[in-house]
Amino acid sequence: MRLGLALAGIALLAGCSDAHLDALEQHLQTLRQKPEGKIAALPEMPSYAVAAYHGSAMRSPFAPAGQALEALPPPAEPREQRERQPLEAFALKNLALVGTLSVGDTPSGLIRAPDGRLYRVFVGDYLGRDQGRVVKITRRSLSLVERVRDTQGAWRERTRQLNLAASQDAGAPRVSQ
Repeated sequence: MRLGLALAGIALLAGCSDAHLDALEQHLQTLRQKPEGKIAALPEMPSYAVAAYHGSAMRSPFAPAGQALEALPPPAEPREQRERQPLEAFALKNLALVGTLSVGDTPSGLIRAPDGRLYRVFVGDYLGRDQGRVVKITRRSLSLVERVRDTQGAWRERTRQLNLAASQDAGAPRVSQ
């Protein structure tokens, strides 16, 4: 057993005496003898005066303009005593304006509902789940005003528009704000 260990030790030592290791050691020695490089000092950093922020008492630009909204009289709450119209059962994004008609001076719009039925609407009719009342019908669009609750619970009006689809077979309705 001792003889086996001694032979293994000699074999390991013989493996360390490689000619390539001598060349590597010589290369490292030449690198160590080269002069060390000089690193330039860091540049002098200018000093800055600290600017004080005086806008902390002002309204945050990231918060909704609550004061501006409160200055306007809030719209009245939606009238619940009126009879709901069939298109109020659908979300506005699911309704599509597929055509407009004009008989005399009375414009009307043709709305396709998600159930596939076609409805004719006039100025003053309601559609969408947010009490959207049609206020204007043109050859290419239908404008409506919706009443929605804001984050403070007050009723606000927002204008929406249904645009005529470019292709009659386009299934996606075109709604803009």
